Amino acid sequence: MKPRLSFAIALLASVLTAPLTAPLTAQNVASWLRYPSISPDGKTIVFTYKGDLYRVASTGGAATALTSHVAHDFMPVWSHDGKQIAFASDRYGNFDVFVMPAEGGEARRVTFHSAAEYPYTFSADDKAIVFGASRMDAASNRTYPTASQPELYQVAAAGGRPTQLLTTPAEDVKFSRNGQFMLYHDRKGGENVWRKHHNSAIARDIWVYDTKVGTHRKITTFAGEDRNPVFTDNDKAFFYLSEMSGTFNVHKMNLDGTGTQQLTSFKGAPVRFLSESDAGTLAFSQDGDLYTLAAGASPKKLGITIAADAKANAERVMAVTGGARDLAVSPSGKEVAFTFRGDIFVTSVEGGVTKRVTSTPETEVGLSFSPDGKTLLYSSERGGRWAVYEARRTRDA
Repeated sequence: MKPRLSFAIALLASVLTAPLTAPLTAQNVASWLRYPSISPDGKTIVFTYKGDLYRVASTGGAATALTSHVAHDFMPVWSHDGKQIAFASDRYGNFDVFVMPAEGGEARRVTFHSAAEYPYTFSADDKAIVFGASRMDAASNRTYPTASQPELYQVAAAGGRPTQLLTTPAEDVKFSRNGQFMLYHDRKGGENVWRKHHNSAIARDIWVYDTKVGTHRKITTFAGEDRNPVFTDNDKAFFYLSEMSGTFNVHKMNLDGTGTQQLTSFKGAPVRFLSESDAGTLAFSQDGDLYTLAAGASPKKLGITIAADAKANAERVMAVTGGARDLAVSPSGKEVAFTFRGDIFVTSVEGGVTKRVTSTPETEVGLSFSPDGKTLLYSSERGGRWAVYEARRTRDA
């Protein structure tokens, strides 16, 4: 019987987790803040940072953690009375909708389906949470249901059986104050949501749905991406994100499709995650920073500090029992080279010694030893093109 190799590898956190900054002995200016959601009164913003929810004053300052779970928590949504936060978390494997007090406290799970579920808004009376998921499409819609075109549901904020509102793919939903009209952006296909400069027949558009008569009306006509609408001006207009200028920026348009205005002029990195307070102050993320935008003013970048300890060590020892690829045995038969998570390692057949050979963002493949066993040849796509590389042994182990 051939012996089975068993070994352990110390992997840097850059492979397993998000990069860690210097030890957080004091408050540090945080970056890469995402999914900002401004409170109805405009005084507080809840956002996602490193997979947890934080809250901070809408003027910036020190942020405090709302969640501290090892799972990924994101997409916070305020209730209209400002007392609750709904968000998505994968605490049970896939993303479910949770709800918690806006001041912090225990989060309650309110959806339990195996499909990923994402909250968009609360109902006007705050008794229900509206969310999107690919759970059960109408049989008449298409022959084969697909996860790229979800349906719209609502579930009681206190928990209960969800009900389907629409089989039409409708995302980032917002309701008018009287509840009759619903703004949303469509999803015509499976195009990656993070793709920039997308211009095709399945680019997202803004629609309005009349809940009383059951009709949909397309508002935007730009051939590129229009997303993330929020009502304004007593529900006669809306803010939204559009790539009309070449980069996602904040725009404004009347509900009848007239009077388009571009309100921000960022270049390069796109504006993401638009939200609005009752008074019309906007909050959004751009290039990892949070901004607010009041009526008639310029965007204001917020200085936010976060004091938090790391959730994991900078490196972790992992027992590798599977997932190794491109095995190559040395001519002496005493060593085996392999790739794991895209990097090259060499281990002794007798066990006990494992050496990491590469640590690059590119994938290495096609391993082979030289005839004398002192050089390892492999291919890697570095600098934008494939080439053959060699790693030479500098000393015997």
